[in-house]
Amino acid sequence: MLSAKERMAIERVKMLEQDAQERSRNFTEVNLGLTPELAILEAQRCIQCKNRPCVSGCPVEVRIPDFLECIAADDFAGAARILLTDNALPATTGRVCPQETQCEGVCVRGKKGQPVAIGWLERFVADWAAENMEFEVPAVRSSGKKVAVVGAGPGGLTVAGELARMGHAVHVFEALHDTGGVLRYGIPEFRLPKRIVDNEVENLCKLGVEVECDVIIGRTLTIQDLMKDFDAVFVANGAGLPMFLNIPGENLKGVYSANEYLTRVNLMGAYMYYEGVTPIARGERVVVFGGGNVAMDAVRTAKRLGAAQAICAYRRTGAEMPARVEEIHHAEEEGIEFHFLVAPLELLEDEQGWVRAVRLQKMELGEPDESGRRRPMAVPGSEFEMECDVAVVALGTTANPLLTNATPAIELNKWGNIVVDAEHTTSMPGVFAGGDIVRGGATVILAMGDGKEAARSIDDYLEAKSPTG
Repeated sequence: MLSAKERMAIERVKMLEQDAQERSRNFTEVNLGLTPELAILEAQRCIQCKNRPCVSGCPVEVRIPDFLECIAADDFAGAARILLTDNALPATTGRVCPQETQCEGVCVRGKKGQPVAIGWLERFVADWAAENMEFEVPAVRSSGKKVAVVGAGPGGLTVAGELARMGHAVHVFEALHDTGGVLRYGIPEFRLPKRIVDNEVENLCKLGVEVECDVIIGRTLTIQDLMKDFDAVFVANGAGLPMFLNIPGENLKGVYSANEYLTRVNLMGAYMYYEGVTPIARGERVVVFGGGNVAMDAVRTAKRLGAAQAICAYRRTGAEMPARVEEIHHAEEEGIEFHFLVAPLELLEDEQGWVRAVRLQKMELGEPDESGRRRPMAVPGSEFEMECDVAVVALGTTANPLLTNATPAIELNKWGNIVVDAEHTTSMPGVFAGGDIVRGGATVILAMGDGKEAARSIDDYLEAKSPTG
């Protein structure tokens, strides 16, 4: 057992990753993971502090110090049992969760240096378990209750796994032809390989979760239909309606929402360089508008699809970008161009109806807005044109009204999101909700946190409904 002083002397390890120039031309995963030796060394940096702030900083309440101590002791199987019990999708969150603002953001080691690389260690354990262990299915007594889950994204998959472990029969309905939601159609292969999603969904199915795809709740079936056959419903259909710039030219050929762009690449196979009719316009000069993680995904994807210039245009400065620091860093290494303090005014058309350029205006930062970031202000007389043959709008998403329009009993807020109380209960008895359909566009881990919390509320609700409850 290392002393606290010995642990503090260990420097944070480095993640192995593909060469930047090489990876900018392929869709193979950028980060290559930790070796067992590096994982043990990094886990030994955890000082096992009494207050365990990392646990409270984790939306799904993973017992982080416990699984780190197992790694430090070379007990990877023990670490895996803890992690797989606490987190339905650990190999996913180990790759895409913004740990730097959550568990690592409150790590005591970060006060006088770098925090423990919790995310990297989570990924290591999940990957090790997938290769070296049979997924352990706990013996649980059936409750006799059935729960329908709308959406096979991170929130829906999490609530499904939690409820299955509680003994409830869970049936997940997914509108698309495959599972994962944003994990599959939104996040590129080079950040989250599809095999990872497949493996984690397979584990949930081993728990007894049933998944049915190609079912659109609000069209194929309604919430009212589900309530006839199930004891409770959890709605986690995300916020899949893209936001646009509302400027002239957005209807031109070669202009995509980030949703459409990434979905065509992920689900329609553009990343596999399909030899037939390409499912997307690749472009030599691609401009992506936005500064979040989706914008980074889109612009880095454009580079991999062969763009000679892949440009991120953002109306604030780099300091205000909401994207993860790691994603921005990787983009810079890969040759992505950043144009800060610019806002699009119009997309211009060529003779064939394709976008040929964007007219931009320079900006300057004023006083902070409601988000706490300084508000961008237009600089008069600063308009200019930038050539492009593909433009991608990555400004965020709002709730798709298909389900809620068919369910008038569910209360919505002014943005069209479902209103819930602290227990994730909606205004419709027996119906719960979480994730982006409640929050608006947020992160994978926050949707998962909602799923975990909602599972406890649904369990309480079902127990109260039972004859012995």
